[in-house]
Amino acid sequence: MKVAYVTTPGGPEVLELREQPDPQPGPGQVRVRVRAAGVQPIDLAIRSGWRPGYVTDPLPPVPGNEFAGVIDAAGDGATEWQPGMEVLGFNFMGCYAEQVVVGGDQIVHKPKTMPWEVAGGFTAGAQTAEMAWEELAPTADDVVLVHAAAGNVGGFAVQLARLRGARVIGTARPENHDYLRELGAEPVDYRSGLVDQVRALAPGGVDVVLDGAGREALDATVELAKDLSRTRTLYEHERGPKVGVATLSGARSAARLDRLVRLYADGRLTALVRSTYPLGRAADAHRELEAGHGRGKIVLTMA
Repeated sequence: MKVAYVTTPGGPEVLELREQPDPQPGPGQVRVRVRAAGVQPIDLAIRSGWRPGYVTDPLPPVPGNEFAGVIDAAGDGATEWQPGMEVLGFNFMGCYAEQVVVGGDQIVHKPKTMPWEVAGGFTAGAQTAEMAWEELAPTADDVVLVHAAAGNVGGFAVQLARLRGARVIGTARPENHDYLRELGAEPVDYRSGLVDQVRALAPGGVDVVLDGAGREALDATVELAKDLSRTRTLYEHERGPKVGVATLSGARSAARLDRLVRLYADGRLTALVRSTYPLGRAADAHRELEAGHGRGKIVLTMA
């Protein structure tokens, strides 16, 4: 199989198309022939040499944490899953590949109405947003602030908070404001006078904050939040806790993913794919994501 391989820590140019032996599923596992795989900020960080604090073993040289495809082999005990089934799921690394082996508890059925590109980039953003709201529990009485609201996680966060009845303010560049309005958020421009803009919409402050941007957004969070215990940052892993803003905890699960997929199938949740690249152009996909400011998701596709 072909994979996008990190030859050495560095910039996008270190991603190289290589061949590896086809993986084989063990007990309780399935092998998925991947049709699409999402590109995430954590992929860029790991490619550059960053390592999560909870990881002690060497990381695989193939990035990617989410995928969608067709099961083509099943190990002993994976009785629920059969070759030919269309699925989407998650794994820690290894998804920039034509084949992925995962446990049966890491996949769910893909709806026929969900395009492959959407399915390949659905898992991480949707689950991250929902994990945040599971911790922070926004309600119809709350004003929610989402930083980087036009991005993949942010777009899901806006919609899921609105489904809970909350009023949502979202930060984004002006060219993304119409998109945020479509999702149900009140947009503000994060580039100048952010705190004043939010206070104009919510004079009493905001109840819940999800920071998907870091840096100045974290400072604004501290200034605007009524209660820092109801804030989370996705990026400021060191500075956030020092100023009272916790990082997101929790783990992905097939049960949560299935609930989110059902919301999509029912038309209550949308997912925007802004661009796709073939696997051999993974470096270009990383370059676009590093440029920032785009809305929606970047996805790798496999022939």
